[in-house]
Amino acid sequence: MTTLQSAVRRRRAVAAAGLVSAGLLVLSACDKPTPRVTVTVGSTSVSSEAVCYDDGNDLGQAKATKCALEKSDVKTIKVKQSETLRVGVDQKVADTGWALWINGQQMTYVYKKSYYAFDGVDLFAQQQGQAPQKTLYISIVEQDKQSSGQSKAYKGVWNFKLENSDY
Repeated sequence: MTTLQSAVRRRRAVAAAGLVSAGLLVLSACDKPTPRVTVTVGSTSVSSEAVCYDDGNDLGQAKATKCALEKSDVKTIKVKQSETLRVGVDQKVADTGWALWINGQQMTYVYKKSYYAFDGVDLFAQQQGQAPQKTLYISIVEQDKQSSGQSKAYKGVWNFKLENSDY
């Protein structure tokens, strides 16, 4: 074997080792995907991963509330007043329990179902003396409920923007 052939083999081995190292680095930077939540109105659906999720660990109520108020990079869906809003959650989220929050405040009890339909709910209801809302932010918050009904853990938050298509 000549010196030239030996040098070429060494370069190939170094290049291959570099590619393997780069590949491992890229893979280690990948986050494990969070469970998904889907919101459906009529025949339109939007699906999202969590804005806050720590692999099923408790975020705490304060962080969950802060995450529920996060308005950047949220999926948007158009809704007519009194139209049925359907929510589908990953079975893992349903097993823990989840609640619907509107503008950072819990609006429902904790559900243990992977699907729930809010039939004919006027989410954009006009408050006395105020014009109907054009935009509403909802959150699906994974909450582990105690037997007393109080939430003992807040494990994930998924945000969606609803646009009132009647205005």
